[in-house]
Amino acid sequence: MTPQFAIEAAVIDAPTIEAPAVQERAETIAPVWPDPPLREAAPEGVRITRRQGPPQPLVAVIGLGPAGLPSAMALRRAGFRIVGIDTSASRLSDIRSGRAEIVDSLGDDLRSHLHDEDFVLSDRIEVVHAAAHVLICVPPTLDAQRQPSFEALKRTCAAVVQHARAGQTLVLTSTSYVGSTRELLVEPLAERGLRAGEDVFVAFSPERLDPGVREHEQARTPRVVGAASETCFARVSQLLRHIGERLHRVSSPEAAEMTKLYESTFRAVNVALACEMADACRSHQLDPIEVTDAAATKPFGFMAHHPSAGVGGPGVGVEPYYLLRPLRERGRPVTFAEEAMRTLAARPRSVAMRAHELLMRSGQRLRDARVLVVGASYKPGVADCTRSPAVEIITTLSAEGVQVDFHDPLVSTLRIDGEEVYGVDPDPRRDASGFGPEDYDLVIVVVKQPGYDYGWLARCPQVLDCTYREQAGRRRVLP
Repeated sequence: MTPQFAIEAAVIDAPTIEAPAVQERAETIAPVWPDPPLREAAPEGVRITRRQGPPQPLVAVIGLGPAGLPSAMALRRAGFRIVGIDTSASRLSDIRSGRAEIVDSLGDDLRSHLHDEDFVLSDRIEVVHAAAHVLICVPPTLDAQRQPSFEALKRTCAAVVQHARAGQTLVLTSTSYVGSTRELLVEPLAERGLRAGEDVFVAFSPERLDPGVREHEQARTPRVVGAASETCFARVSQLLRHIGERLHRVSSPEAAEMTKLYESTFRAVNVALACEMADACRSHQLDPIEVTDAAATKPFGFMAHHPSAGVGGPGVGVEPYYLLRPLRERGRPVTFAEEAMRTLAARPRSVAMRAHELLMRSGQRLRDARVLVVGASYKPGVADCTRSPAVEIITTLSAEGVQVDFHDPLVSTLRIDGEEVYGVDPDPRRDASGFGPEDYDLVIVVVKQPGYDYGWLARCPQVLDCTYREQAGRRRVLP
């Protein structure tokens, strides 16, 4: 669809844009806090009272996953009142109990917000009607065939449109297909008589998260914004400048949607290439990290990516499919990127096959073999096991009859084939009751969590090093 306006892309440092007519409209129709639905949505033990003086704007954040929860906390720190909405009762329970996965730097903030009367959690999406601003942060998902599932996002946007009112700012942050902002928000709102840029203010601004990496914290990372009109950008920027220090404006929601998909696909393609180059290096008996580090000394035309056991989490392993499937349905497949995604999807199974090969070479019958997988989360520094390569490796080896344990200081249990599997501690200095490092026929290092002692790896008979950096074990081999 043709954008409604064209501009020159620019990076904007925390803009403050005056829009008096827009602000006057919002103040005129903003509901009194607390609105009755919000008062009912407050968790037990939290009392919401009417404050003296003008109330601060209320922001509804829908989807309290890895993106939504940090955004809600950032806006609360900026002084906004927050209602965090998630349809998962278990997710809300995890947040209230402090079990929710969140980077260490935000843990104290979350604990303080849970006792804040202006930080309310709810499973009722209709409370968005009381908000001045709405952030839609529903995480992207895939089905069993690795095809993107749009149903949760479509249901959420339909509910937001149903309960929207004039004067609201609506920002879609969820990774989705190109055209989703107009199709799911702008056009249905217009059918209700709420025109973007006049009655409501709509934009797409994707999250850029790298959990566990302080240098890439949300506040330090430029934020791309594609608004439905000039007025929409003016309103949206006033909100988003409290989350990111810099806003980079593009001409339309479609341009911002494609930007997000390009970023994720770029990384996926390069990680897939890094894995294939690592395999090529092994065939020549070369160290792939040495080669990568040497190539990275070139100051132009190269960006270092590193091989691994595969990709997981809600990002690189999921988001490119939101670009690939719609294009294939239109008869315009991106075959290069599709092949990269197939390479990444096959990577955990190829690691399991390599483990199978090593066990057979050592004369082990698979049903007598004992294997330890080190690292269950999808990346270092987090406890999130969403689409973790380790889970597929464990599942594949277990199906072959191998006895598989796992160890991860941040993850106590995994669900494998519908059953809870508990982690072990192979260091006899901490736990002398179980198997020690010498008792495993093979140790597969998938992820090492920063700040923990892995010195016991040196005593393992054989280590399959999927980090490509762990010089440990009596015999070290690469995938």
